[in-house]
Amino acid sequence: MKVLLLGSGGREHALAWKLAQSPRLSRLLCGPGNPGTAKCGTNVALQADSPEAVVSLARREGVDLVVVGPEAPLVAGVADALAQVDIPCFGPVAAAARIEGSKAFAKEVMAEAGVPTAAFKVFTDAAQAEAYAVQQGRIVVKADGLAAGKGVIVAPDAQAAREAVRAVAAMGQAGQQMVLEELLEGEEVSLMALCDGERYVLLPLSQDHKRVGEGDTGPNTGGMGAYCPAPFLTAEQLAQVGEQVIAPTLAVLRKRGTPLRGVLYAGLMLTATGPKVLEFNARFGDPETQVLMMQLDEDLLPLLDACARGTLEPRTLAQNQGSSVGVVLAAEGYPETPKKGQRIEGLEAVPFNAPVFLAGVAKQDGALVTAGGRVLTVCARGEDLAKARERALASAEMVRFEGKHFRRDIGARGLRTRP
Repeated sequence: MKVLLLGSGGREHALAWKLAQSPRLSRLLCGPGNPGTAKCGTNVALQADSPEAVVSLARREGVDLVVVGPEAPLVAGVADALAQVDIPCFGPVAAAARIEGSKAFAKEVMAEAGVPTAAFKVFTDAAQAEAYAVQQGRIVVKADGLAAGKGVIVAPDAQAAREAVRAVAAMGQAGQQMVLEELLEGEEVSLMALCDGERYVLLPLSQDHKRVGEGDTGPNTGGMGAYCPAPFLTAEQLAQVGEQVIAPTLAVLRKRGTPLRGVLYAGLMLTATGPKVLEFNARFGDPETQVLMMQLDEDLLPLLDACARGTLEPRTLAQNQGSSVGVVLAAEGYPETPKKGQRIEGLEAVPFNAPVFLAGVAKQDGALVTAGGRVLTVCARGEDLAKARERALASAEMVRFEGKHFRRDIGARGLRTRP
């Protein structure tokens, strides 16, 4: 099979790394890709969120399957355009991708599907939202639209709630409408399902680390690291979440005539009264994908192809023994104003069995330099979480660039909760 993978981040490098291992792959094109994906396939110049450009390239190259990494191409309608020319796409049509593109729409679907979630209100008037937020005090304020992982602000008191509403309102188009919801307590985990519009298979449970500082301090980021599997749900409980969350959501989208073929990502809060959905995404998470691809012990390509063609067989996926940990190395100033152009060194010292997935990286005069906030993810596997974490952190120390910072507590919450 000839595959076109859209995107240029660490998630896409991890997907390319996994797809390149498939005996069914004849050629992998990455558009636009990054210096990491170039080692797994062939990078091609492409505006990934342009439906016309994607269709043109896919037809010219005789692509058998398009795999969409980031959310922007989905919301732009890339999958719709590919469907019109009968090119299978792993990634939902724009109407289904609204489950990520609009927080208010996602809540509407959850309500119709009977999915457990936080109580909420939707506002289009910032003054009314501010008054409600101050009255509630402890609250979560969310920009309705896409905000690169930074559109959610947790406010512990009235003053923080006021500031959160003003910050979201200042986010432009994404914050024109906002969702205010109750602040749930518990462990936050990521559950991803591969879906063919009707059927699904669950990937192992993972846990992302959103805040920039150790001990979950500082502002939210796109994610500072992840580990897998997260030990907070048994296999039976995980299957139950699939039945209570994934299945009814897919059913509602199918009934609306917009089946979701791709990834349905449920951000869950494991509360005292059971798991509740914080958000839905319509694509693989980043940096969770990096550890999921290491943990998955089977060929990814036929799974993605079956989802795109509507022929997925529901079953339990094989996963490697032990655990996988990914530590994100971020640029100086991230998440506010990341510094770019710093030379990256020490990658050759990282053990070959501890993959480094590149994200905000570019080539300059033959050398790799920082080109984004989250520069790369250093990953490692181990017979248990403690060993995987130890190896990932040791590798993170080997990579060098000016202003590098990373969290040393990735996976610490999992170590406190034994399976």
